[in-house]
Amino acid sequence: MGTTNNWRRSRRALGTTAVLATAALLLASCGGSNDDGGIGTINFYSPETADMTEEIASAFEDQVGGNVTVTSGGTNEIVNQMLAEQDNPRGDVWYGGGGFMPFEFAKENGLLESYTPDVVSDWELFEGPIQMRDDEWYWIGADIFVLGLAYNTELVSEDELPQTWEELADERWHGEIQLPNPAASGTATLFVLSQVMSQGEDAAWDYFDQIVENASAIPDSGAGPTQAVAQGEASLGVAFEFMPYQLQEQQGAPVEFHIPENTPVLVNPITLIADGPNPEGAQQFIEWFLSPEGQQIRADWHYLVANDEVDMRIPLSPEDVVDFAMDLDVDWVSENYDSTRTEWADRYGS
Repeated sequence: MGTTNNWRRSRRALGTTAVLATAALLLASCGGSNDDGGIGTINFYSPETADMTEEIASAFEDQVGGNVTVTSGGTNEIVNQMLAEQDNPRGDVWYGGGGFMPFEFAKENGLLESYTPDVVSDWELFEGPIQMRDDEWYWIGADIFVLGLAYNTELVSEDELPQTWEELADERWHGEIQLPNPAASGTATLFVLSQVMSQGEDAAWDYFDQIVENASAIPDSGAGPTQAVAQGEASLGVAFEFMPYQLQEQQGAPVEFHIPENTPVLVNPITLIADGPNPEGAQQFIEWFLSPEGQQIRADWHYLVANDEVDMRIPLSPEDVVDFAMDLDVDWVSENYDSTRTEWADRYGS
C-alpha cells in the first residue's frame, strides 16, 4: 500500500510542476527574436517507433519552438553511432532503448551529461522496486517498460500461457516463439541480461540454446516478434507492453500481452548527450518531454507513463506491474551489457 501511495504523490507532483515549467517554456519561445524562439536545431536520437518520435518532434516545434531532427535506428545502432561520434558529438537528446541498460553503458563510456530537469527535480531514486532515474541524474525515466510476451489469441489460450520465462524452453514451444536479436535490439538485450542474472551464467546459456532452438525467427527489430505474432507467424513473442496494444488498434490484430513472473519492469529513459551541439535546446526539450503535454503523446501510442494527469490507452498501471518486477542490479548490468551482447553474437551469430 505504501508503494502505491508514494507513486501517486510523485505523479501528482510531476503534473503540477510540469504545467508551470511548460508554461515558462512557451513564454520563452514567444519572446525569442527568431522564428524558432531562439531554441535552434535539436538533434533527437531514438530507437522508438519512428512515427511516434516524428510526432513528438512536430509537437515540440508547434508548442515550444525550435527545429527537431530525428535520427532513428536500433538501440545498439544508436549507441554505436554515439560512440563513433564521441570526439565530435552530433546528437543533443537520446530517448529510449529497451530500458536503462544501454544508458548505464553509455554513462560509463562518457556519452551522457548529467541534468536535473525542473519538472521532475523532486523525484525519488526508487518507486518500490523500480529505479526511476540515475542517482546522479545522467538519465531520467520517461516511460515504464514491462518485459513480457505478446501472444496470438487465436493460437494460444490464456490458460496455456507460460507463467515463467523458464517455460519458454519447453519443447511445447518449438517453432512457436520469436525473440528479437540481442545484437541489435535493446528489448532482447534486456531479456538476455535478466535471465543471466536470475539463472546464473552457465544455466542461462544452456537455456538460450533451447530458446534459439525453439525460435522460428530472431529478427533484428524489437517489434518484429510482435508483428509476427499478430500475423499468425508465431504464437508467442518477447515484447514490451506497448507493442501488442499498438497493433490491436492499428491493425485490429488478435494479439494480447502476458506478464510472466519475476520479469524486468524498468524505466525507459531520456538523457542529454554529452557535449552535444545544442545543450540549452536539449534541456528545454527534456523539460517539455516530461510534462503532461509531452507524456500524453506517448500515452496515446500505448506507452505506460507515470503521470495520473495523462489519459492511459492500455489496461495497465504502474501499480498493476510492480508485483511482477524482478530486482535489477544496475552495476552488474553496466558491467555486463556489452560483453553479453558479444557473447550472444559469438554463440548464435549477429
